[in-house]
Amino acid sequence: MPGVLPEGARPIIPAMNLRLALVALLALGTTVVNAQMPTLTPSEQADGWKLMFDGKSLDGWRGYKDEKPSGGWRAFNGELVRLGGGGDLMTVEQYGDFEMRFEWKITEYGNSGIIYRIATTEPYPWHTGPEYQILDNGHHPDGRNAITSAGSNYAVNEPAKDVTRPVGQWNEGRIVAKGNHVEHWLNGVKVVEYDIDSPDWKKRVQASKFGKIPPYATVKRGYIALQDHDSVVMYRNLKIKAL
Repeated sequence: MPGVLPEGARPIIPAMNLRLALVALLALGTTVVNAQMPTLTPSEQADGWKLMFDGKSLDGWRGYKDEKPSGGWRAFNGELVRLGGGGDLMTVEQYGDFEMRFEWKITEYGNSGIIYRIATTEPYPWHTGPEYQILDNGHHPDGRNAITSAGSNYAVNEPAKDVTRPVGQWNEGRIVAKGNHVEHWLNGVKVVEYDIDSPDWKKRVQASKFGKIPPYATVKRGYIALQDHDSVVMYRNLKIKAL
């Protein structure tokens, strides 16, 4: 389709410097005035929800195999923004059974992801943790295949349908992981549901690149990471509840 990159080509967005990235944020409707800082309602607090991001700092976050967070991630106007390189941003805390809710916004050709139940024993987070794909389906090459499109369990489980909002609008994401059962939700729709170690799961994993990575999806309790994939991406209202 028009605007889709040819195979092997890299998006224009990753080459942006910090100044241009900030311009891109403003162009997407992010304003410095009247920032929406993350909060929890009294009922959410009573139900056990906790904020993963305070809207103004990277407290509670670190790098993968690095105790300090990468300088490529910034707290900006109540949002957690990937503006430059430096690797994935990972939680300090580990989670086993949990429900995580978040909002995400991507730039054109953008690509990111939320990788969960990660161990730090392997070269990359995705060697152990499944990934909730974050993507501009309309422009990025991964959007051509449902199994690598937004909301998918990347390269293993395709979403039931595409319910993403246009680039520049916030999307509502949700991950529910309880034992071997995992659900991905996108804009109020359950788009992915799988059971680790089920016959269908084993078949799908073996047919993917993860079939050659034995530690994949074997961690019961681990870290959660926001993926650095050379794109400007924004997250906000990240919250989590232990199940």
